[in-house]
This record gives sequence, structure tokens and C-alpha cells, in this order.
Amino acid sequence: MASVTQSTSVPLHSGASATIRIEPPRGLFELRLREVWAYRELLYFFVWRDVKIRYKQTVIGVLWVVLQPVLTMLVFTLFFGRLAKLPSQGLPYPVFYFAALVPWTYFAYALQMTTNVVVDNQRLITKVYFPRLILPISSALSGLVDFAIGFVVLAIFTVAYGIRPSLAALWLPVLLILAVFTALGVGLWLSALNALYRDVRYVVPFLVQFWMFASPVVYPSSLVPEKWQWLYGLNPMTGVIDGFRWAITGQGQAPSLILLASSAVVALVVLGGLFFFNRMEGEVTDRV
Repeated sequence: MASVTQSTSVPLHSGASATIRIEPPRGLFELRLREVWAYRELLYFFVWRDVKIRYKQTVIGVLWVVLQPVLTMLVFTLFFGRLAKLPSQGLPYPVFYFAALVPWTYFAYALQMTTNVVVDNQRLITKVYFPRLILPISSALSGLVDFAIGFVVLAIFTVAYGIRPSLAALWLPVLLILAVFTALGVGLWLSALNALYRDVRYVVPFLVQFWMFASPVVYPSSLVPEKWQWLYGLNPMTGVIDGFRWAITGQGQAPSLILLASSAVVALVVLGGLFFFNRMEGEVTDRV
């Protein structure tokens, strides 16, 4: 089904009116990124709305953002650290796991929010025109508030264990941007598919759980045989998590070919997601 062309009349200073026709993108490479920039104030509003909804009328509010990774860290420390005795690259187990859970928790939350954002805003999509790309972008950005809170707690953890920041911390913005684009790129694919096939949202929790164990969250990537390291590096979160541990603690694996492989995959996923979302935009608008 093709998207319906919309027309709207805009009054001019002379008293006459001009009709603006709003049509869906015709070509595969017609991304209309300039429109996204033109609607940046609306993007800010969506991000602020998501943050307010997340914390409004909650019993423990911000504390839950801290409790979730902390409790998960305690479970990992007990079972994978104390009992299974997995290596931790010379780091205390709480720091080793928490340094991975902070970026991972952001990614998991942003991915689930981005997947559902088109369906959750279906009434708005069918009534008002704005660049649809704003919706997944806002979902990916709104999770940064939770990340900032978790990062502060992580900084306190590392200082408490006598770990001081070094120049490696300058890599943190790069690694965070890589995590944001990973969530956005995969989310673009899943948000369009979820609007077409509503059972996609039920697959995402399983995908996130599987992805976590396919990433170096509970174990160091050094456990992966060297001949498979290049394949393991195709998982974008491998470079993010390894790099995040190293940037925070100064120990572990510094950015290497794994990070380059992860960055290349992220670039392909984001570009492919943009083209796919753009291609399906008209059909998605009719289906929601």
C-alpha cells in the first residue's frame, strides 16, 4: 500500500495561501536528513517527553536506574565470578561486571524503546506530519539519561576500589557514540519491521538476552579463540564493552582491530537501517 499524499494550506503575508504537498520518499536514497535537522526542536521535545514519562509517578524513580545494574552485577559476581571463577582481566569482579553493564543496560533499553516507538506513536503519525526518523532517534537519545546516572555510580565504584582515571578515559565519548549508533541502526530495522509485523516486539527480549551472552559482558573477550576474534568483533557491542572497560580502568584490551571491525559493522547497519526505514516509511504509515 502506498502512503497517502497529504496537502496543507499555509497563509502568506499577502493574505493568499499556498498549498504544500507532503509526499513519501520516492527514491531509495532520498533520506531527507535536512528535514530531521529542521525539526530538531521537535526531536528535543520527544526526548524530554520520554524522560518525563519514564520518571513520572514512579515510586523509587532514579534509584531503579541504579538498582537494576547493581543487582545484576551482584548476581554475576556471585555466579560467574565466585562460583564459576571466570577471568576478570585482573579487575575486581564488581568493577569488571559493572563496567560492562553500564553501556549494555543503555543499549538494551534503547533497542527495546526504538523497536516499539513507531507503534507506540501511531496516533500521532497518522494525524501530523514530521520526519519519521525523529521517533527512533529520540528513543536512542532518551536512554542517555539513564546511562549518565549509571556512569556516575560506576565512577564511584572504580574510585572505591582504588582505580583512578587515566588518559584512556578520553575514548569514552567515542565508545558511547558507537553504542548509540548501534542501538539506532538495529532499532531502525526493528521499528519498521515491528510496524509491519507486530510480533517482532516479542522477539526483541530474547534477542537482547542472546546478544548479551554473545558479548563480553560476563566474560572477557580474550576467552574467544584467536582465530575467531575477527568474527567475534563483528558484534558491535564487543568493541564497545571491551573499550569501555579499558577506558574506565586502564586494564584489559585497548581499542584494536576488534573496535575497527565493530565500527565498520555499525556504519553498515546504520546506513542499511536508514535506507530500509526510508523505503518502508510509506507502508509503515498505512499499517500503524
